[in-house]
Amino acid sequence: MRALLTLCYGVLCYAVFFLTFIYAIGFVGDVLVPRSVDRPPAVLAPAMAWFVDLLLLGLFAVQHSGMARAGFKAWLSRWLPPALERSTYVLLSSLALIVLFRWWQPLPGTIWRAEAGWAVGLLYAMSAGGWLLVLSGTFVINHFDLFGLRQVWLDARGQRYTPPPFKQQLYYRLVRHPLMLGFLVAFWATPHMSMGHLLFAAASTGYILVAVKYFEERDLAAAHGDDYRRYQHEVPMLCPWPRPHHGATRPDSSKPSTPRTAH
Repeated sequence: MRALLTLCYGVLCYAVFFLTFIYAIGFVGDVLVPRSVDRPPAVLAPAMAWFVDLLLLGLFAVQHSGMARAGFKAWLSRWLPPALERSTYVLLSSLALIVLFRWWQPLPGTIWRAEAGWAVGLLYAMSAGGWLLVLSGTFVINHFDLFGLRQVWLDARGQRYTPPPFKQQLYYRLVRHPLMLGFLVAFWATPHMSMGHLLFAAASTGYILVAVKYFEERDLAAAHGDDYRRYQHEVPMLCPWPRPHHGATRPDSSKPSTPRTAH
């Protein structure tokens, strides 16, 4: 019975994540959802609307990065079975986003608006490409491990969990964090950049840069040592332009040291 409950919990957490991810596409793109980054108009005064939006973004940042740290995971493992740790992280991250979607206050003002049909289509296509990069990138590392399904499945079958092996392939040969690159493209490629959308995109960009460089990269280097430091030397963090080769050896892709994103 315990194994069945664990599996059901993991599946439920994944379902909440998947629906939240789909809604996030509509929220950022302002399409097919009742509440988006630009709609409906804010019910608060402009100063209070800014405060609420920054508070919501900060809440998500603290939850998303705080729960990903090793110290918090160790604390959580005292209260939850290890198989449920990732699913719980996924669930709470999704709930933090749902809170943001529900209480986000659109801000008036337009930074830019594309008028030509080809420009509108191009920007929507770029945004869709960013979301596709995010989703497909999870499968390059291990989609089901990243969102907790593999952990609960192995636990239900009585098998021991082992981290997925390192796979420096496809996008991960070009940038170390292709999922974050996909988010950046999706957030900024829009035919209508409102003040509220600009706040969302700029704050999210700042969070991604700080969280990846000062938290996740340090955790990965500490966990995987010289392999990850060589990977840092050879492959850019977010911008996929080539680096000069200085004779460093690529990390051994057969070693079980996957730099799984914690965010």
